[in-house]
Amino acid sequence: MSLDGVVDSPGGVVEGHRSGGWVMETEFVPEAYSLKAEELEETTALMFGRRSYDAFAQTWPASEDHVAYKELPKYVVSTTLGEDALVDGWGETTILRSADDVAKLKESEGGPIFIHGSAELARRLGEAGLIDRYHLLVFPVLLAAGKSVFSRADRDKQNLRLRDSAAYANGVVKLIYDVVR
Repeated sequence: MSLDGVVDSPGGVVEGHRSGGWVMETEFVPEAYSLKAEELEETTALMFGRRSYDAFAQTWPASEDHVAYKELPKYVVSTTLGEDALVDGWGETTILRSADDVAKLKESEGGPIFIHGSAELARRLGEAGLIDRYHLLVFPVLLAAGKSVFSRADRDKQNLRLRDSAAYANGVVKLIYDVVR
């Protein structure tokens, strides 16, 4: 995310953000991306909103960079996605229709489920109290407009507890926060 909380179009102009591609414009420092490997070690499933699922399902199933994700169970939160639109050969995929379905899944046994992309979904689940931890890579750029994983709505304060942090030579900062309940 950008320093001002924007997660829109980090790798390109898929969402049409005028400054799309801002992650790729930041000097590449491999250790700044170690968070992704750390997440994968903990991940027991992946969760997507409809648009992110559609985007990732086009490339991740055949991607050598994402082979470790292939067999993980996947959940897509969507009121419109049909079973016939699910991608074959990308592991078990379940469609959830609401935040209530996500809450029921969260109550079941299992480990961490990571949301990739899906800013709108993350924002809605955060507002519903269904996010337990935020894993953030904050890039040294201000975009002033675009999607955010954090609500702009007037709501009660939500405290976070820092679990881990690191700063890298390219100005990227890793921040991992647990949600305090």
